[in-house]
Amino acid sequence: QVQPVESGGGLVQAGGSLRLSCAASARLFSRYSLGWFRQTPGKEREFVAAISWSGGTITYIDSVKGRFTIARDNAKNTLWLQMNSLKPEDTAVYYCAAAISFASLRAGDIIDSWGKGTLVTVSS
Repeated sequence: QVQPVESGGGLVQAGGSLRLSCAASARLFSRYSLGWFRQTPGKEREFVAAISWSGGTITYIDSVKGRFTIARDNAKNTLWLQMNSLKPEDTAVYYCAAAISFASLRAGDIIDSWGKGTLVTVSS
């Protein structure tokens, strides 16, 4: 299967916004829950947000609730992460991920496909 491809990362000042996109194969969008993870040097990859195949179930980590919004368009095979009110601690490489199980995606323990990541840097 084709690996997801992230885009939209960059440098932004604290309080600013970025929108990440993830393009993936129609196969992933037809069956899989999708999500975003992030990782900073020396730390483990951290779950950020997930959305079920239908879009009916969404979850976020507490630190991004009210600031980040995850969305998907299955017809366009695209996943987004709208990030507002960014903070320096949001700085990380952000990865798109797909899993057949929403619970596994949320736990980060059975991921069927990872993107290569896009770097988000938030300056103070």
